[in-house]
Amino acid sequence: MTSTSTWTDPDVASGLAAVHTVQPLVHCLTNIVVAGFTANVLLAIGASPAMVENAEESAAFASIAGAVLINLGTLSEERDRAMLAAAAAAHAAGHPWVLDPVAVGALEHRTALAHRLLEHSPAIVRGNASEIMSLAGVTGSAGRGVDSVVGSVDAVDAASALARALGTVVAVSGVVDYVTNGKEVVEVPGGHVMMTRVTGVGCALGGVMAAFAGAGANPMRAAAGASAVLAAAGQRAASPAGAGVGAVPGPGTFAVRLLDELWDLAAASAASAASAASTASTASPSTAAAASPPSAAPFFSSALDDGPPCDPGPHR
Repeated sequence: MTSTSTWTDPDVASGLAAVHTVQPLVHCLTNIVVAGFTANVLLAIGASPAMVENAEESAAFASIAGAVLINLGTLSEERDRAMLAAAAAAHAAGHPWVLDPVAVGALEHRTALAHRLLEHSPAIVRGNASEIMSLAGVTGSAGRGVDSVVGSVDAVDAASALARALGTVVAVSGVVDYVTNGKEVVEVPGGHVMMTRVTGVGCALGGVMAAFAGAGANPMRAAAGASAVLAAAGQRAASPAGAGVGAVPGPGTFAVRLLDELWDLAAASAASAASAASTASTASPSTAAAASPPSAAPFFSSALDDGPPCDPGPHR
């Protein structure tokens, strides 16, 4: 069974509002290429990023952070130890953590490391189609380095099987994103091809998922909501307005605009949530019932309620 998640879904906006309000501390062990961009994306949505990557401190920090992101992009012996320690500490503390298995399947060492990390029960596994299929054991699916060689829709069955086997949520990024808990699938359309022209957008998505989970969303809601928010921001950032008649902004302008759009979406969702809370607190029960229209049904609530809180081209 499949449903569609977009920015207009009330659960997406409320999840982003929660990040803006809670300001979760997100411990990122990510790759050196994208660390700064990931931090800026998290700041734009209201989260508090920290990049504590040494093995001596990663476990202690993971135990106090609201959520943890582990991204396998650039590895070393020190980083390997830090990631394993952080994953074990986050799991022991009951804190959600996200695994981004960059280039798994293409290289033996990182594939083995990813499987060791899976022993510590990530709340969410997010990758492109090749990475997810390789992690699920599908032969011949290894990507070309960090690039997928198959479409996201082709990985849905493997993602569902992996989610069932691990008891976790698996998110497949691509032209359309798919999020599954092994029983249900949420489809997240949107985004823009310019998201492939700025390094680190997909890696930052893992951080946004961690932030949603750190603000209290269950893993299914966190993964689907984060995907929908980034897709919406990407579409808005690629708007021709202000970039010249009929022109899509170049990658430099797009990267800055993406941060601005995330900032605007987070601020708008927080303001809307605050206004709704204020209205509810000042209205009498009878007045509120008379004035309030029926609430919109949350997107695919049967799937998204499962679990406790905690483009022309592959665009993410």
